[in-house]
Amino acid sequence: MDAAMDTYDVIVLGAGPVGENLADRAHAQGLSAVVVESELIGGECSYWACMPSKALLRPVLARADARRTPGLRQAVTGPLDASAVLAHRDAFASHWKDDGQAQWLDSSGIDLVRGHGRLDGPRRVTVTEPDGRQRTLTARHAVAVCTGSRAALPDLPGLADARPWTSREATSAASVPGRLAVVGGGVVAVEMATAWRALGAEVTLLVRGQGLLPRMEPFAGELVAAALTEAGVDLRTGTSVTGVRRPEPTGPVTLTLSGDGAGAGGTLDADEVLFATGRAPRTDDIGLETVGLTPGAWLDVDDTCQVRDVAGGWLYAVGDTNHRALLTHQGKYQARVAGAVIAARAQGLPLLETDPWGAHAATADRAGAPQVVFTDPEVAAVGLTAAEAERAGRRVRVIDQDLAQVAGASLYVDGYRGQARIVVDLDRGHLIGATFAGPAVGELLHSASLAVVAEIPIDRLWHAVPAYPTISEVWLRLLEAYRG
Repeated sequence: MDAAMDTYDVIVLGAGPVGENLADRAHAQGLSAVVVESELIGGECSYWACMPSKALLRPVLARADARRTPGLRQAVTGPLDASAVLAHRDAFASHWKDDGQAQWLDSSGIDLVRGHGRLDGPRRVTVTEPDGRQRTLTARHAVAVCTGSRAALPDLPGLADARPWTSREATSAASVPGRLAVVGGGVVAVEMATAWRALGAEVTLLVRGQGLLPRMEPFAGELVAAALTEAGVDLRTGTSVTGVRRPEPTGPVTLTLSGDGAGAGGTLDADEVLFATGRAPRTDDIGLETVGLTPGAWLDVDDTCQVRDVAGGWLYAVGDTNHRALLTHQGKYQARVAGAVIAARAQGLPLLETDPWGAHAATADRAGAPQVVFTDPEVAAVGLTAAEAERAGRRVRVIDQDLAQVAGASLYVDGYRGQARIVVDLDRGHLIGATFAGPAVGELLHSASLAVVAEIPIDRLWHAVPAYPTISEVWLRLLEAYRG
């Protein structure tokens, strides 16, 4: 290979949605770009997270809505067809093949190097290709670390030998386990408990704390907990796992439990156990030590996603690796910002829009990151919770609304249960947070995101009239309560 052909304006480590978007934005602005990937092009989201998990959950939520709809519930009496659901999931994961993604990169004019890439000093990346050969790439302007995150497993006796599920196995399993233990109370835990219970597994959810979805408004976790319990999930809060054993390679796994919750002592047998206990950065073997950084660490960046502790301003960390917002859509947002920043600097242009909400600042990570939890009921949130706002010293007013009292919600399904909350900054007169919990509330979220990000004054938001009868009419009820 000619040495000149291994020099690019931008080198991207990681071909997930974040790396793809960054390379695309840089290339669209005239820069040459290469992406280095050791696994499947498309990354975690395409094969082991967003797409397969939502493909598993969509039939679950559709059936739940159908069972609450007069005239339809009688037609939805049997169990889900697990084989059909898993086949649907397989299709959305492209059967774990990345041919289509590779074709997209090629058609976009972005080069691909398959193999394990490691930094080798400033602006250099050494790639060990699948056949063992090494290739060195040099960046004229920037290297972007977009390697994402992996499941973080606790240090428990016997865990490695027990071959636990992580989020990857939970979203790609080929069959429904008879008994599934889920350890954790966050998004992955509640979504996978929802999906596999609906597909026929006996699910036990073990939560060390006292509630679910602890980073969201308390009512969200309470509504999800009630629904999981009604669905037949054995929910045990205040319960920790202190040991794991799988005596036979294909036999059941035994968990040793402790804690102050009901059923916390003793042991629990299951066919599979999913540990959904957090994420860790995939930065342990990418050569960070060659540029003075700590391997395996989250990378500290400014609002342009440039790594702070590396001289020369050539290294960027985008997506999960910077720990700002571990969400695919936020990583793609950061990629758009960082791609524009890299292109401007490469062209010698000043960065004129680095103030909050400028084109060269990923402000939404801190002030307007939206998230949907695809449980039954759904949970959707953006911005700050009431508790977060108060801890930040903001003077706020919190407005709550029973979603069941909205005409559109009562028409959507019988017995609609849900709640909405907005958090208003009293000094600035606009929303800084909103949370919805209830069937189909995910589609309410973008309107809330617009209100938070655009800092729309409450008095102006009053003039955004929701259509009747829709669930969005909850906005009118919230604003009426605020105005008094």
